[in-house]
Amino acid sequence: MTAEKHQAVTVLGATGSIGTSTLDVIARHPQRYRIYALTAHRSRETLLRQCLVHEPSVAVLHEQSDAAWLRDQLGQAGSRTRVEAGPEALVDVAQAEEVDVVMAAIVGAAGLLPTLAAVEAGKRVLLANKEALVMSGALFMNAVARSGAVLLPIDSEHNAIYQCLPREHRGGLKGHGVSQLLLTASGGPFRGWSPEQLANVTPEQACAHPNWAMGRKISVDSATLMNKGLELIEACWLFDAAPEQIQIVVHPQSVIHSMAAYHDGSVLAQLGNPDMRTPIAYGLAWPERIDAGVADLDLFAVARLDFEAPDETAFPCLRLAREAMRTGGTAPAILNAANEVAVEAFLEHGLPFPAIAEVVAQVMESQAVVPADSLENILQADRMARRAAQAVLEARS
Repeated sequence: MTAEKHQAVTVLGATGSIGTSTLDVIARHPQRYRIYALTAHRSRETLLRQCLVHEPSVAVLHEQSDAAWLRDQLGQAGSRTRVEAGPEALVDVAQAEEVDVVMAAIVGAAGLLPTLAAVEAGKRVLLANKEALVMSGALFMNAVARSGAVLLPIDSEHNAIYQCLPREHRGGLKGHGVSQLLLTASGGPFRGWSPEQLANVTPEQACAHPNWAMGRKISVDSATLMNKGLELIEACWLFDAAPEQIQIVVHPQSVIHSMAAYHDGSVLAQLGNPDMRTPIAYGLAWPERIDAGVADLDLFAVARLDFEAPDETAFPCLRLAREAMRTGGTAPAILNAANEVAVEAFLEHGLPFPAIAEVVAQVMESQAVVPADSLENILQADRMARRAAQAVLEARS
């Protein structure tokens, strides 16, 4: 591949676990890819190191003060990288004409606007920000269809399902003989724990995932099973499936990443080591395959594959997410916003682990659900749910 055919990539959320894994894969293929933009929220030192190594055209930070610091540091190093700040700059680098591929890896609701901008600009969007689709499902998928954007899921489970479906499915199950999607879950670090044990969980314990290296927020979501609930909602939109067509299967080894069951009794599964570089490489190179730097799967070392049903009594967040998807409208956005506030409080030692689900349930009961047919409605629901969650936290304290 010649230099003229390099694909220009924007990495939204470059300093997180998905972002750093993306840069690792890209660095293995300098003849195929170049970095157009790298963005971060506040991790300016990490972003500085990344800019010096990968030489992006643009770097974006949330705060003007951090951007000024980065601009000064890069200037002293002789870097040509332009530094910008703020939400508008995120949108700009997501939809820039020079960009071919956007890795959407910003955690939480903050990733919605730039990810949607990339979709509306018709980019190849590698979706690792599940919250964007959870909040604005119909709006988001309509934008994909309208713009002609290529949407490739990067969550290991959705990426696995994508690989197990017919190439021509284009996001839907109907007419392709698929009866059910089997979404696997590790069960998190507290699988099998009693209510008494869960009451004393610390943030450090919740962030120590047994199989995956992830950021703090998604690690807590994995521990509460909210992450699997959000993934259930995401799968409904990505694959045009009803919640009843998706079964959650706890699989502690995290070797089978998900499965698709067909009407003829066939079940297709995608297997691999638990390393996010595999789905990232798949998204970058699709429909081709490239080296991801991931070790081959040794089935003899794995030795066994276990499966069990999730415990929705001990981990009610999964049930709450399913209920939000069934309710529809802005209910998933309300669920997501309340969860983000509750998880932040837990990480700051201001909320017991089991109370995360309690806060989410209270907010869902208190908020009116309206059609999610406009960005204004979605963002308003998000704001109101955050205020309600803060009020619940204050009442508890």
